[in-house]
Parts: sequence; structure tokens; C-alpha cells
Amino acid sequence: MDYFDRFAIPHPSPAIYASMVAIGVTVIAIIAGLTYFKKWGYLWREWLTTVDHKKIGIMYLLSALLMLFRGGVDAIMMRAQTAVPENTLLDAQHYNEVFTTHGIVMIIFMAMPFIYALMNFVVPLQIGARDVAFPRLNALSFWLFFMGAMLLNISFVIGGSPDAGWTSYFPLAGNDLSQSVGTNYYMIALQIAGLGTLISGINFVTTILKMRAPGITLFKMPIFTWSALTANAIVVFAFPVLTVALLMGTMDRLFGTNFFTTSNGGMDMLWANLFWVWGHPEVYILVLPAFGVYSEIISTFARRNLYGYKSMVLSMIIISFLSFLVWTHHFFTMGQGALTNSIFSITTMAIAIPTGIKIFNWILTLWKGKIEFTVPMLYSVGFIPIFTIGGVTGVMLGMSAADYQYHNTMFLVAHFHYTIIPGVVFAMIAGLTYWWPKMFGFMLNERIGKWAFWFIAISFNVTFFPMFFTGLDGQARRMYTYSESTGFGPLNLLSFIGATGLAIGFILLVFNIYYSVRYASRDISSDPWDARTLEWATHSPIPSYNFAITPDAKSIEAFWESKKLGKSLFKGKYNKIHMPNNSGIPFIMACIMFVWGFSFVFGMWIPLIITTIGIFALMAYQSFEIDNGHYITVDKIEEIEKDLRGA
Repeated sequence: MDYFDRFAIPHPSPAIYASMVAIGVTVIAIIAGLTYFKKWGYLWREWLTTVDHKKIGIMYLLSALLMLFRGGVDAIMMRAQTAVPENTLLDAQHYNEVFTTHGIVMIIFMAMPFIYALMNFVVPLQIGARDVAFPRLNALSFWLFFMGAMLLNISFVIGGSPDAGWTSYFPLAGNDLSQSVGTNYYMIALQIAGLGTLISGINFVTTILKMRAPGITLFKMPIFTWSALTANAIVVFAFPVLTVALLMGTMDRLFGTNFFTTSNGGMDMLWANLFWVWGHPEVYILVLPAFGVYSEIISTFARRNLYGYKSMVLSMIIISFLSFLVWTHHFFTMGQGALTNSIFSITTMAIAIPTGIKIFNWILTLWKGKIEFTVPMLYSVGFIPIFTIGGVTGVMLGMSAADYQYHNTMFLVAHFHYTIIPGVVFAMIAGLTYWWPKMFGFMLNERIGKWAFWFIAISFNVTFFPMFFTGLDGQARRMYTYSESTGFGPLNLLSFIGATGLAIGFILLVFNIYYSVRYASRDISSDPWDARTLEWATHSPIPSYNFAITPDAKSIEAFWESKKLGKSLFKGKYNKIHMPNNSGIPFIMACIMFVWGFSFVFGMWIPLIITTIGIFALMAYQSFEIDNGHYITVDKIEEIEKDLRGA
């Protein structure tokens, strides 16, 4: 393939050309706006170089919302293509690219940053910490994720999107069957973003184990913090497997090795095993923090302490352990034998037990509670029946003999979305709405939020429930068209109508943010929900140091007890506070990693060598740099606290 031909768009279309123009216009508008309003210095000082966990959480949040709509456009295109038989909206190749990028964007670049947005903002506050254990690494982890996301998202206008499915199975992902650079983008972009996630995993495990305020033992931590600990423990063990698999896949494509080939000693099933050894724990990396979000919200708005705290913690630990013992159920039909299928069928169904415990604990928390149906509570209560459908169909898929009918059909697509959307997306919207006033100092509009909830909840079921029936009737997933004689048309059209309703729901979510930014009252307390956990004990807006005095928390719900029983959380006097300095190194290193990744994708070896040297040079500079941070004086703390109390 000629060198410059590799930059060409494999499947040019008016939509792609329009996207190129839109990207160019947007970039020019952003640069012009920053220049006109003289915000370059502000952007650099306050955001690009920040190591504040709260600002990093907000940047994760904005990135996740952006990727939610990027992946949502792909979803609408797929539903539109299959809405009627023999549709020609997308050809086969374009459809392959769309469903591939939809899966990658939604799992890696939407769901992951959403959970890390909430973890970054909330976890240090819930344990009474000033920041995370390694603030600069925290900044680096965000910028690596962001640059990985940007690298993948330029693929559809430069070189072509990956087209081998979000699982990128070999030999389909090999050079013979995926000749464009799309799969190179997949390998490198996920490698860069995954490195950032692994750094975050190590950072949060260390933070939670080592930086809790006095009195907060492991079994006095809020459930959301426990969910963050278990999820990040999975990250630490699972993401190195993905890193190794992506490295091997990159070497197969760019250097002619034979790890995953079907000849010369390669083994294509090795990729499938490595991918799912990471891929199935990844589901629980996403779902466990969502369980933590629901636990906080249900307890708050049922006005009761969480039922069965220790059993909730134990169930999360069991789930995190079992998550590594179920990966082979993804290839029940691939000839591995009855004994292996039986073992992994048992482990798959066993994971439903600790999950069921959590469902019953939430229901028992609601029992006799004084329930207040706020927007976060609606998502939390709505999650329970919808997720239960996903869980029950998961047990069906876990039966290896029955899986021969379900495998690779739309039934599987429906099951997956019945777990991930209520189990992650509902939770993230609920958590976003719940912690929004702590993040930004005002509340989202409840009426618009409830409209958005009902559109999303109803439209979700209209979209995905019909897929159970078309799947049982034999409609294969990833099939870009079908004949009228199959009879799939009416239910697929219904799914498209539901997807349109989902789009309206998410548009309402964005409109709610816009409306609330303009019109919501800023005169709210630091605890507008009458919540129970420690993050609501500090001011809104939160000062850079989080707490002027380290909280003295001696129970699971110390803040609730301080309000109801008059117990003091903050004892003693002000002392100077040590804080880390901002640094531009994480951002600069991630930018170099972007160029490094782009060079790797196209096999441009000279820029690759230069950027590699640049990365190691920055690492060396960071290693020898003497930066002892800075202190906030007692006088400054008193001034800030006085201003915040008067705000």
C-alpha cells in the first residue's frame, strides 16, 4: 500500500466529509474564542496543568458526555440501517466500522471516564482526604485517556475506522482481512487509554487504603468508596492482560509476528482468551461503581441507613473474585468440550447470587422508608426491574447447551444492553444529578430531569426488548441487512422508534444542563439533599484543600449523625495544609503520546523514535525534579473559610 494512500478515507461519503468540515470549524472556533476572550492563560493554569482531583473529575465528566453522544450517533445509524429490510443507508463496510466504534466508544471512552469522573470527585471527599495519593499520576491518567480517545476518534476521517468488531477477533483483525489502518488505531488508542486506566487503578487503591481520615476503618467506608476499591482492584489485575494482548496484536500487524495468526505457530483463540480475561472483569469494573452509586442514592432518599452493609461489601468482593472465573462463557459454541463448558456455566450462574443479594438489600432499604422520588431516585428504582431482566437473561446465556441458540444473535445484544445501560448509564446519570450541586454549586432542574428519565426508561425498553424476540427467531447480530421474508422488519422498526426516543431523552439531559446553568438558583446549601456521607460536610464550592480540619469520623454515617445527634465532625484548630503544585508535564507527555500513537498507527518510524525519546526525557525530568508542593497558611485558610461561610 502506498504511504500516502494509508491516510485516505477508505469509504468516503457526504457524512464523513461533513464531519471533517465540522471538526475543522469547531477547532477554529475554539482557538478563536480562547484568543478573543484571552483565556489561554486561564485554561493552562486552571485546567491543563491542574492536579486537583475535583477538576480532573469534571474533565472526565465532560469527556464522558462528549463520547456518550459520539457513540449515540453510531447507535442511531445502526438502528436506522436495520429499521427496514434491505436498507441501503449504510453499506456493509461502513456498518462494520459503525458498530465497531460504537462498542469501543461506549465501553472504553464513555462508561470508563464516567465512573472515573465520579470516583475522582467523590472518593477523596468520602474518606476525608485532601487529594488522591499521586496527584500528578492522576492528571497523567486523565490526559492519557483523553489522548487515546482523540486518537481513536480521528480514525474515521484519517485512514478509516476499525472494522473488526469491538472485540477485534483475529484473524479478522489481521492484516489479510483488515487491510486499512483502522485496527492499528484500535490497538494503539486502547493501549494509551488503558495505560491511563491502569495508573488510575493503582492510584485509587493506594488512596483508599492509605489516605482515610482517622476513624474511617475499612468497614466504616461508604459503599461507593468500597465499590471504587473493588473495581480498581479488578483494574490492577485485568488491565495488564489487555495491555499484553494489544501489544501482541500490534506486533502481529506491524512487525509480522504470529501470535494470533492461523499459521506459523499462531493461535487465533489466544486473542479471544486474553481479550475476555480482561473483557468480562471489565463489565464489573463498570457495574460495581454503579452499585455503589445506587446504594448511596437509595439510602439518602429512603431516609434510612443501607440495609445489610456488610453483606453488600462481601457481595462486591465475591463478585470481583468471580469476575475472573467466567470469561470462557463467551465461547461456549467454539468446541472447547462439555467439561469446560460445564465448569464455566456453573461459575457464570454463581455470580448471580451475590448480585441478587444486592438487589434484595436495596429493596429492604426501601421497605418502610420515607421515599422521596427525586430524579436520582427514579433512575435508582427504575434500574432494579430492568437490570433484573438483564440478569435473568444472563443466566439463560450462562447455560452452555442453551447458548447454542442464543449465541451471536440479537438476544445477546438485548441482554448486554439490559445490564450495561441500567447498570452503568442509569447510574451515571443518577450520580451526575446527585453530586451535581456539590460539583457546581447549583441543582439540575427536577422537572426537566424527570421528563428525561421517562423518555430514557421507556424508550430503552422499546429499543431493546424486541431484540429478545428477533434474536430467538434467528436474527444474527452484526448483520447489516436482511430480507423482508425473515419477518424481522416490524420489530426492528419498533427498535428504531425506541432509539429515537432515547436520543430525545439524552437531548433533554443536555438541555437540562443548559437550562440549569442559566436559570438555576445558586442560593443552595452545601447539603441540599439532606445526605448521609462525608462529601456533603464540606462547603460548596469545595475549597482546594477539601476540609479545613481533617474530619473525625467514627461511624459509617458520621455526617448524618453529626446533623441528627449534634456530634462534631471537625475538632481542633486550623493548621497549615500541604498541597501539591500544578504541573504541565502530564499534559505535555500525553500530547507526545498522541503523536507517538499516530506515528505508530501509520508506521512512521522517525517521528516514533523522536517522540519515544521525548517521553523518556520527560520521565527522567520528572524523576529528578525537586517539587515539594506548597503550604496554605492558617491565615489564608481562615480567610477562605470565612468567605465560604458567608457565600
